[in-house]
Amino acid sequence: MPKLVKLYITQVLIGFAIAAGFVGMLLYFNVANLWHLVTHNDAGIIAVIVLWFANGIVFSGVQFAITIMRMADSEDEDQGGKRDDLPLVALEPVPVEVTAKRR
Repeated sequence: MPKLVKLYITQVLIGFAIAAGFVGMLLYFNVANLWHLVTHNDAGIIAVIVLWFANGIVFSGVQFAITIMRMADSEDEDQGGKRDDLPLVALEPVPVEVTAKRR
């Protein structure tokens, strides 16, 4: 299996584990009375699974993005956003004559 695929799968598993902890904390601290809603409804377990899955997608995407951005070499640090070698050009307005016919 390629290294990038292994890295992606690892980060997805970490993201879904973080999401499980996050959803567990939401239920434990009863944020927005979520524990009561989940335990007193027939579709409560489905709601928890959907909440975990949606947060897992977000957290795994963020986890993978952070990992990829941290892989930059130290020699790449001076390449972003600097344009010191280009001269700065000051724009000046130019008057334009416009003639209009009278009716």
